[in-house]
Amino acid sequence: MKWKLTNRFLMTIMTIIFIVIIVNLVLLVGLLYWHSNKSTTNDSVNDEVFTRDFKQYISTEQNVPNVNDVGLSLLTAHNAWIQILDTNGSVVTSYFAPSEAPSHYRPIDIVQHYKYREYDTGTTVYISNKDDFSYLIGIFNSDVSRYTFSLNGSSIINVTSKYVLYIIIVDLIIALFAGLMFGSILTKPLYVMIDSIQQLKNRNFHLQKVKRPGIYKQVFTNLQDVSSELEKQENERKKLEQMRNEWISNISHDMKTPLASIQGYAELLNDADVSDVERKEYAEVIERKSVYMRELIDDFNLTMKLRQHKMPLQLTEVRIEKLLRDLVINVLNDPQFAMSQVHFESTASELVLTVDVHLMQRAITNFLMNALIHNPSDTQVTVELTEVNGRVMIEIRDNGRGMSQEDVENVFERYYRGSNTTNVRGTGLGTAIARDIIFAHGGEVSIESEIGNGTTVKIRI
Repeated sequence: MKWKLTNRFLMTIMTIIFIVIIVNLVLLVGLLYWHSNKSTTNDSVNDEVFTRDFKQYISTEQNVPNVNDVGLSLLTAHNAWIQILDTNGSVVTSYFAPSEAPSHYRPIDIVQHYKYREYDTGTTVYISNKDDFSYLIGIFNSDVSRYTFSLNGSSIINVTSKYVLYIIIVDLIIALFAGLMFGSILTKPLYVMIDSIQQLKNRNFHLQKVKRPGIYKQVFTNLQDVSSELEKQENERKKLEQMRNEWISNISHDMKTPLASIQGYAELLNDADVSDVERKEYAEVIERKSVYMRELIDDFNLTMKLRQHKMPLQLTEVRIEKLLRDLVINVLNDPQFAMSQVHFESTASELVLTVDVHLMQRAITNFLMNALIHNPSDTQVTVELTEVNGRVMIEIRDNGRGMSQEDVENVFERYYRGSNTTNVRGTGLGTAIARDIIFAHGGEVSIESEIGNGTTVKIRI
């Protein structure tokens, strides 16, 4: 794009220069042509030389001038005639002279013929002399025309300055017109660009379309892409803001409940009539509520660290099959899931991964616990480990209730709690934390689900 704009700008400058040069050449040729019609040409100089040198072909025998054969041939070749005059101006000898040529010339006539006047036949007259005789040579149909004019130094400078001024004015007008024309072509889309950027600044993402973007087509395409992306991010921001507010509301409610319990049981502990057994029960409740509140705060801190990539991973090499098998066993050893049906399958028994064991266990446990908690007790869950194209594939499948499309799209969002979690205690951060842990290990995670057809979580590392 940079070179395209540069080339277009250079082409504009070169076009303006080319137009100015052409116009200057046309003006120069015109002035030279006009000047050639106003001034004496080289033909005049040649004819003058021919006339002066012709005396060598004139001989005077017995005081009578004659032109020899060579001279007659030259006159014929030059389409010329000659009259030889004596000291009184009378024609003594004549060759090829027109019938209207005078037989006697006064001094003023000679001057008139030489400086001002031509015959109607288009003859130009030149004058020279030999010995006591003068002669006139006329050339028919000569390209030379004579004009008499007088000049002085100041007038020449004035005329020259005037023509130079005219050329400069014409050049300026051409440059101004060409600059306006090409400048309009180049700058008009810029105004639209500036307006579009102002609209984006004001969060108006519906930009007007440009009919003729020209060389800025790529720029406007990128602006449209930026507008679409900003609109998408704005919608996501609003959606996230709404979920955050809902999450804060839920967390506030969840925090009030344990705080109320802690406060109530703490007040009971101060009662002197409370037995030791009751005192122990109250203390256990306070401890349990405190642990829940601490876990809530820890989850929030963890998700923030993972999102900002400030969570250092304690990486160690581990056989992934053993990690998953132990994890499934630990879940089934929980009395809450003693009757659950969890199957473990593996085709990569020797596969070793470098992971943060604690965080990876937490991520996979979250997906497994979700499959157990949010489904009926008779739901069958399968954890499968395979290797596909050098990558670890972990699938956690269940045949439970499944999720709606809206829940699938938002399940990884922070603060989001699905429609089937109403009666389940949670912060809405578990799945988001699990996803961020997988990402921190350079992996990918996706969820496929349909209502009534169960859910499948696919983890690829």
